[in-house]
Amino acid sequence: MGLTEDRVAVVTGASRGAGKGIALALGEAGTTVYVTGRTRSSRESDLPGTVLDTAEEINERGGTGIPVICDHSRDEQVAALFQQVEREHGALDVLVNNAFTIPPDLARKGPFWEKSLGLQSMFDVGMRSAYVASYYAAPLLIRNSAGLVVNTSSFGGRCYMHGPAYGAGKAAVDKLAHDMAVDFRPHNVAVISLWMGLLKTERTKALFEGAPDRYKSFAAGAESPEFTGRLIDALARDPDLMKRSGQVLIGAELGEELGVRDIDGTSPHSHRETLGAPPTFNKAVVQ
Repeated sequence: MGLTEDRVAVVTGASRGAGKGIALALGEAGTTVYVTGRTRSSRESDLPGTVLDTAEEINERGGTGIPVICDHSRDEQVAALFQQVEREHGALDVLVNNAFTIPPDLARKGPFWEKSLGLQSMFDVGMRSAYVASYYAAPLLIRNSAGLVVNTSSFGGRCYMHGPAYGAGKAAVDKLAHDMAVDFRPHNVAVISLWMGLLKTERTKALFEGAPDRYKSFAAGAESPEFTGRLIDALARDPDLMKRSGQVLIGAELGEELGVRDIDGTSPHSHRETLGAPPTFNKAVVQ
């Protein structure tokens, strides 16, 4: 299977950060990309980037960007998004579940009970939003008898990272990918969870610039958000894609295997040796 021609993709949470980079890379490869997010105006966030900005840059790079204001905590808005895709294109080739809430105190040190209870919002826009988007996308993905769903995730699903709420959320989207792959397999739709490394996003760039000496080594090894988009493009073109379905993959290692490099020509480093290997799920299927 290879999704190479006239692809239509939905990238959730793409106003900025990982989602924006993924959307830009897919758009540059000629994909029609529905860009979703809540940020309509730069005045709505302390960080740069809006849904419309991302869509406009996709157009400038030769793709087609379609901005859709969508709050992924609101199921009716998610349903409306995929109704729009169906009206305008009739089917869907790629869904990237990237929408994620980042609470202000996520990275603050200390036990979970000393942090805000609001960290559970990551279960909503993160774990739950991936399930809901996949639910509404499914009829469109199976219509072409070929498709790809990617859940963006991280090593936090396997090691302690930012506390139990973050870790549980990432482990959950990894398991969602495995189990959804079972249901999608008869329809030739692959589902993968992709572990990203530290990314050079608007948020982390501000952090690096605020303390350049402290974060120098981290900044040097960080990936661009577009690297993940390039990986997803390569996966969509891979004729052996279905062999990977249901797996949790480390982005840096997948890049080495598929010959994908970052936008600066480098090959990002895998953190398997320090942060852990992806989980291996049992092959048993209980209906």
